[in-house]
Amino acid sequence: MRIGVLISGRGSNLQSLIKAQLEGRLSAEIVMVISNVPNAEGLKKAVSSKIPHQVINHNEFANAKEFDDALHKALTSAGAELICLAGFMRILGDGFIAKWPNRIINVHPSLLPSFKGLHTHERALEAGVCFTGCTIHFVRPSVDEGPIILQAVVPTFPDDTAEKLANRVLQQEHVIYPLS
Repeated sequence: MRIGVLISGRGSNLQSLIKAQLEGRLSAEIVMVISNVPNAEGLKKAVSSKIPHQVINHNEFANAKEFDDALHKALTSAGAELICLAGFMRILGDGFIAKWPNRIINVHPSLLPSFKGLHTHERALEAGVCFTGCTIHFVRPSVDEGPIILQAVVPTFPDDTAEKLANRVLQQEHVIYPLS
């Protein structure tokens, strides 16, 4: 399986995939890393691992469809068969998703279907849940709606802050994403 990884930030989940590949725990090859953000920290991880990488800045396109078309072209040119969203902070269009049926997966920092979207840790703590976690799921046109592949549970503690909880959830993301 040939993987294209889409990132927007620091690339910690990308690094967990790279590490799993190097250790032989990922039965796939990362063939392309694409960031929609120029100078995203995660690009350095691709460079240091000698993985082909590219910036496709969403701000340089007239509309979302043109951006999605550029992503599609880059991923198909690289021979990607599966797309892993790893902190990719853009919503992909229905047309793009239709071109990659059941071949786009995402990691989300909550136990879906709870706390879809952004600010998951703050909302989990405000709701007073005893546990939260992370989810690997297939991408569908509706945000955070796709079939669940794998989840990991993380407890909440009375003295938790959103940042403390986010760090514990991220540790589990790094464990389960390569398993997916």
